[in-house]
Amino acid sequence: MSESRVGAAMDIRFGVTVEEFMAYVTDLGLDHVEFKSEYLAGHPNTPDPERVGELADTYGVTLSYHAPFRDWNMGSYDETVRQDSVERVKQTIDDAAAAGATSVVVHGGSVPHRYPEWVRQRARENARRSLAECAQYAQLVGVSLCLENQPIDENKQRHTTSPADLAAMIEEVDVPPQYLSVTLDVGHAKVNDHDYREFVERFGHRIRVCHLHDNDGTADQHEPFPGYESVVRSVPANFFVFEMKSPGDVATSVGADVTAPEPEVSADD
Repeated sequence: MSESRVGAAMDIRFGVTVEEFMAYVTDLGLDHVEFKSEYLAGHPNTPDPERVGELADTYGVTLSYHAPFRDWNMGSYDETVRQDSVERVKQTIDDAAAAGATSVVVHGGSVPHRYPEWVRQRARENARRSLAECAQYAQLVGVSLCLENQPIDENKQRHTTSPADLAAMIEEVDVPPQYLSVTLDVGHAKVNDHDYREFVERFGHRIRVCHLHDNDGTADQHEPFPGYESVVRSVPANFFVFEMKSPGDVATSVGADVTAPEPEVSADD
């Protein structure tokens, strides 16, 4: 796609500010940044969303946001946890809109395998309810909610690990495609033993965001991905986002000789 953007996600492990990361991304020749909202919330120097948008304009990058997932679960069987998780997603949608971002990535939730079948079924229904509520809110705000394919977890039943899982969840929500889209994570597809092209065949232009990273097929390792250009050519996404463990891994992926910014945030900050 001629209008597609390639960029990187800012990870809390990088220890850099929003502006430092934007500057680094543009030094690499990239033009998109994705922010994980829970990481921004924990960073001592995070600007407000309006300022994030101003910085994006200054550096010439587009933005996407990633809703919280580490400590939150839209597919929880616990109704209180589910409701709190939905509110955090809605807050991310609001922040994204205020920053001028057009897309918010979201996970479909999970439930431990060891729980009884009736609990797992309720958790799956809660995930659908949460997705519907968040997608309807995204439509109201004017932002696209992008449901991501998750890696399989040996301890948890995740609700969106395959093309069929993802399709079933999306098709149960009555929201126009422009407001309920797909995030294709090629690393997750690989570790789940799915060719990412299966998702392209199933969802086509409904894929709005594509996460880029690699692994050896045994675990979700988020390794550098020098072969990313073939994915960019074959996936009709708007935004391609490197999800790496370090800024240097982004440079390795794109073959750029650019020094990564030094971490400035410590446990004492």
